[in-house]
Amino acid sequence: MRTPLFAVLAAHLLAATAAAQVPARPDTTRRDTSRVTTLPDIEVSVTRTSEPLARVPYAVGVLDRTDIQRGQQTIGLDEALNNIPGVVVSNRYNFSLDQRISIRGFGSRANFGVRGVKILLDGIPQTLPDGQSQLTNVDFGDIGRAEVLRGSSSSLYGNAAGGVVALQTEPAAQAPFAQRVRAQAGGGERNGDGFYKVQSWTSGRLGDASGTLSISRFKADGFRQHSAADIRQLNAGVDYVFSGTTIGTLRFSAADNPQAQNPGALTLTEYRANADSAAANNIRREADKDVNQQQLSLGLQHFDAAGNEYNVTVFGLLRDLLNPLAAPPPGELGPAGPTIGTFVSIGRVVGGARASGTRRLGSTPAAPRLSFGADIQRMRDNRVNKRAVAGVPTDSLLLDQRERITEFGPFAQLQWSPREELLLNGGLRYDWVKFDVADHFLADGVDNSGDRTNSALSGHVGASWTFGDQFVPYVNVSTSFETPTTTELVNQPNGTGGFNTSLKPQRAVNYEIGARGQPTRHVTYSVALFLGRITDAIVQQEEIGGRAFFVNAGKTHNDGAEVGLSVTPIDAVTLSAAYTYAHYRFSDYTDESGNLLDGNKLPGVPDHFWRLGLRTALPYDFYADVDQTLSSSVATDDANTLFADSWGAGVTNMRLGWSGDVGDWNVAPFLGINNLWDRRYIGSVTINGTFGRVFEPAPRRVVYLGAEIGYRTRTGS
Repeated sequence: MRTPLFAVLAAHLLAATAAAQVPARPDTTRRDTSRVTTLPDIEVSVTRTSEPLARVPYAVGVLDRTDIQRGQQTIGLDEALNNIPGVVVSNRYNFSLDQRISIRGFGSRANFGVRGVKILLDGIPQTLPDGQSQLTNVDFGDIGRAEVLRGSSSSLYGNAAGGVVALQTEPAAQAPFAQRVRAQAGGGERNGDGFYKVQSWTSGRLGDASGTLSISRFKADGFRQHSAADIRQLNAGVDYVFSGTTIGTLRFSAADNPQAQNPGALTLTEYRANADSAAANNIRREADKDVNQQQLSLGLQHFDAAGNEYNVTVFGLLRDLLNPLAAPPPGELGPAGPTIGTFVSIGRVVGGARASGTRRLGSTPAAPRLSFGADIQRMRDNRVNKRAVAGVPTDSLLLDQRERITEFGPFAQLQWSPREELLLNGGLRYDWVKFDVADHFLADGVDNSGDRTNSALSGHVGASWTFGDQFVPYVNVSTSFETPTTTELVNQPNGTGGFNTSLKPQRAVNYEIGARGQPTRHVTYSVALFLGRITDAIVQQEEIGGRAFFVNAGKTHNDGAEVGLSVTPIDAVTLSAAYTYAHYRFSDYTDESGNLLDGNKLPGVPDHFWRLGLRTALPYDFYADVDQTLSSSVATDDANTLFADSWGAGVTNMRLGWSGDVGDWNVAPFLGINNLWDRRYIGSVTINGTFGRVFEPAPRRVVYLGAEIGYRTRTGS
């Protein structure tokens, strides 16, 4: 039954796919065929001040609910964030490791989790004090807006802010009660794997209180061997207006992910023979992940009569991780024990607070505005490593230690518009990060307890000039610093406990010049050129026994260009394009074997990356969206001896849908096809994998069907 469907879709969409090669940008929503508005109407807060997007002297991208959710699977950041130039999200299709997010090269070294990029959810850090981020609390079906700040941002957000992704859950509907249910299911045409996702979203308003509740479950067999996943998420929010000037907020998230099998990376020979297979050791050693996590935050926001703003937020997080690894225990690298692996368990407690304020230094609208505040976080990990047999822990203890990380960062930012066309912005932040480890495993006769402190002063200055909506040039210089994460510090080649004392923080300076504008109602553009200078860059050396270890490279140069373009030739059609040129190179790096690698490409990121899109609003409330993503080849190792091939003509994703109202009900069925032309390609790579085990294949053609059914009471009923 599927083959005729693909033939019909191919015939009808051939012209649309070709049209997607034309540069463009935003979505066209149902019944809103004039979505492109003047730039000053869009405000952003990721810069820690609320400013019109047109005026901020930084590269900022904004996505709304339509960009993130319409017809999408809502299971990965790559679905939407790749529409923003400068951002490359590499999908491993491995729910044990998360996707790799790279913003101007920051985050490109991550072989699991997110590094070098600050992640916020409703203003609450999903980035831990050591700089490692996780997406456990993020349900992309509950995200209504995303703001992405590209470039060094430590003066705003502290450690590991080479870029910032600020996600916001959907606010409560204006109606007293609203409810929608979204369900989708599908699978691959070739291997018969299946998945489904079901989500319920509820909204209510009563007096001065409003709230939302989102509950979802995603379950997948996985298109590769040993890649099944089961993800359950709950996100709740309550807002209460104490007065016309004071608002209280409560956010609670809970996630229970009992299964996230890790198929591992493949060698080139394995990939060519069977891209759906898994690494043998990952199967034998039952590589998997079981996570349970809860996060709670309370916030208070106050506005005074002069328009000044003050915010206080406190938050806490609990996380339990059970993680059978394919990596063997130290010293057991041979084939004698093919089922012998390592079992990692971590009990994590995190607490933090943020206080900030914004005051206008004068009574006139042109008076400077000062933003100030401080962030504090403290994390405690109880880490225990044991010898495991086929994924089951034994009584053989390998590591038992308590890790504590404390981060404190006061900051101040001044914004001034001495004349209407000019905006000046500058800021400073001081960060103090202390790592402390208490070794509880003393059977080896060595106490590896100790502590280390990293500190840094970060700053930024920027300016923009507005020549009307048509042309707004800007320039900025910013810095960032990034400490090693605890995982990078505790992984030592000799297998001992404690921290790797030789691994230092990396520091970066980013220079940027850019412009954005809207020369006509139908055209919007943005362009940026940037130079990044990173010293003591944290890079992964070659894996040993499947475990990654990290060192400092002397210097890297992350230089590039970004272009975003949107064209609406007619009201019902929007064409979009996002292009990233990445010239990321080692400039001073000799590896552990003494090889000089100066001039080599940074692995994990393509030199050229395109996302082209077509958005339509068809008659009778139908729509058709098409995305075409192209990537040049990617180096898989520091030595640049092995590359993942380019995506050729690119990978095409297509979505068809209809959305209509029947009284108080809205019905929105949709059909999605990912990898429409059934292309074989590499979605991501494992950097410096052992024995060339670096390739993480993407699935072939995937078809899914879904529907969203919503109900809302009429306002005032």
